[in-house]
Amino acid sequence: MLHQKSLHRNNVVVRGDGEHALVLAHGFGCDQNMWSRLEPYLEDFRLVLFDHTGSGDSDIAAFDPVRHGQLEGYAEDLGEICDALDLHGATLVGHSVSCTIGLMAAADAPERFANVVMVCPSPCFLNLPGYAGGFERSDLEELIDLMDRNYIGWAHHLAPLVTGQPADSRLSEELSQSFCSTDPITAKTFAEATFLSDHRDLLGQAQHRVLVLQSARDALAAPSVGRYVDDKLPHSQLEVIDADGHCLHMTHPAEVAQFIRTFVTG
Repeated sequence: MLHQKSLHRNNVVVRGDGEHALVLAHGFGCDQNMWSRLEPYLEDFRLVLFDHTGSGDSDIAAFDPVRHGQLEGYAEDLGEICDALDLHGATLVGHSVSCTIGLMAAADAPERFANVVMVCPSPCFLNLPGYAGGFERSDLEELIDLMDRNYIGWAHHLAPLVTGQPADSRLSEELSQSFCSTDPITAKTFAEATFLSDHRDLLGQAQHRVLVLQSARDALAAPSVGRYVDDKLPHSQLEVIDADGHCLHMTHPAEVAQFIRTFVTG
């Protein structure tokens, strides 16, 4: 019964009855609607979509600032979803921070997954000794502080950085609207867990086959980060797509779907 409640908590939607199940885990500031451009190319799969707790149409009352103040809390939620659906041998498709969340969930219950697909991953957004994550801690803290001072302004500033497209583009406006529709308190908690954490240690412990899909020009997770992830994973395949931005599943859904299909079905 406890795990069944997770289906309501995370607004779980299952579409299709294909042989292979894909669990689609959205990134920070988004919800399951961000997969809408990719879904038509994967209609022969069983698609499991959900909203992270505190995002989209999830149960806001289930948001726990302690549990969801770290990525492990979101991984626990994901594990409970997989338990409720009794998934075995599924493929986890994670975007951005959900690549890390997915690795955690796969490590906790390896039998639930056969493969992991990472779309624009980053195990750490911080610049640290010997590692270029892309941002100084002070810059990220300032960006997060902006959420308190001017949440709408923060959303409009971040959206084009993520999409790699002009602020007035359809995709940037869609993402900005998604940011704005998220509760500011849950969004800030998720932002701190996303941008100020370092989970590089998880990469070397990964047990599953991993497909890394990297954008050629990504202001949030540069190609060097994708190469780092690929180098540290024991069983990985790196594919770089000639694209701008951090949302390949939205800008290049046909290419992403083909890579997923080939990787999953062989």
